[in-house]
Parts: sequence; structure tokens; C-alpha cells
Amino acid sequence: MTSTADGQRAPEDVLVALADPIRREVLAVLAREGGATSTSLAAGLPVTRQAVAKHLAVLDRAGLVRAHRAGREVRYEVDLQPLRQAMRWMDTLATQWEHRLDAIKDLAEGATGEA
Repeated sequence: MTSTADGQRAPEDVLVALADPIRREVLAVLAREGGATSTSLAAGLPVTRQAVAKHLAVLDRAGLVRAHRAGREVRYEVDLQPLRQAMRWMDTLATQWEHRLDAIKDLAEGATGEA
């Protein structure tokens, strides 16, 4: 896990975790059902329970899931806070690029207006 200067999770952890379609599906199922075990998740996915456990470990490192032991089972639940933080970062980045592109547009239109 990487962190930003202010101690927040770095957005790349979330983006790397979400890059895999199986992990996105695991996250969607957990969000829809409110939590599940790796065994119950594997029953609805085209991968083994061991593969689901590895995907859950990646999601856990990114902070997108939390594990809770319930007797012999480990239940996983979604934590959307890191996703919200990554979304805010992407919004900031998009705004910066919009300003840059507007400046380029203004320069280009000024150059064509002078000709």
C-alpha cells in the first residue's frame, strides 16, 4: 500500500485493484449483498475460492474491503471511502486538464485571430 503526503491512500492502489474485471465483480457483489465469504463469492464467479481469496487480498490492501471473522468464517464488506478519495483525485486532475486545454484553445484562437 502506498500513501500520499497527508496519510491518505494513494489513488493508484484503488485503480490497480479495480483494473481487474473479477475484482470489480467481487466488489459489486459485496456492495449489492452487504457482505459475503470467499466461498459464497466463488459460487457466483467463474474462478475458484482460492482465486477469490487472492482478489480479496488485493482489494483489502487497497482498503476497498474489510474482513470480519464470524466464527470459522471470514466475511468481507465493502469500504467505499478509498474509492471516494480516488474519485476526488480524478475530479481534481480532470479540472486541471480542462484549465490546460482551455489555455491551449485560447492560444490557438488568438494565433488564428492575428493572421
